[in-house]
Amino acid sequence: MSGIRTGSNAGSGTPGRSTGKSSGTSGHRALVWRELPERPGAAVLVLHGGQEHGLSRPGPINLAGLRMAGFVHALRRETEGAGVAVGTVRYRHRGWNGERADAAKDAIAALDDLAEELGPVPTVLVGHSMGGRAALLAAGHPIVTGVVALAPWCPAEDPCEQLADRDVLMLHGDLDRITSPAGTRAFAARGRAAGARVCGYTVLGTGHTLMRRINDWHRATARLSAGLLGLRDLPPEAATALALPAGSTAALDLGLPVQPRTAPPTGRPARPLPTDA
Repeated sequence: MSGIRTGSNAGSGTPGRSTGKSSGTSGHRALVWRELPERPGAAVLVLHGGQEHGLSRPGPINLAGLRMAGFVHALRRETEGAGVAVGTVRYRHRGWNGERADAAKDAIAALDDLAEELGPVPTVLVGHSMGGRAALLAAGHPIVTGVVALAPWCPAEDPCEQLADRDVLMLHGDLDRITSPAGTRAFAARGRAAGARVCGYTVLGTGHTLMRRINDWHRATARLSAGLLGLRDLPPEAATALALPAGSTAALDLGLPVQPRTAPPTGRPARPLPTDA
């Protein structure tokens, strides 16, 4: 995916206040805030799925976007009071559109705006399907520290070098017929070889829409994202998998357990340390 820039070290803006400016010259604002504390010390950015091809704009009734509303709610609840901003990416087009890689460009534009508004706060990307592909490609942005990819679209030709030194958690349903669980596993293995800390979960009994075991998807995503931000301990199996040698395949074969309604808040501080502490 040559031609996709990885962002720049944007200057610090006024924390907690959105400028509302558009990105680039198109007049399009990619970053949409869903939770914006007064002084955020970290952020999560959510990216929904889309189509392989499509130049039309997503309409007001956008099922792919609506699917992620439950994830946004779970993330807001999990990070409540911890000084974490939660945003979503608004795409210019419904599709990826080949070498244009429109969703990845929008993701990077949103990250640039986030960094300008909040400063270089540690940021986790959460993406489903096409949004997972965009998140993985945008992970080289300087403020990104981790990715949670949900049933991601992982073509064999996509690069992995941008994932070096990032923590990447990949979850895929074994019944998915839209994006390939085997493709996700192969990408995860390449990511580990490229210097990323990667672990892979199989969500048994689920397909691409994430509707089966929806509570497990929501709760696991929120808790894993909080773990990547240091708000709670990662599950032991994930922490162990991330620490395994690059060539280990055991890191890619975790089964996602049923997620209880409440989980012990181990490792949770009152709020993240400010970036200028």
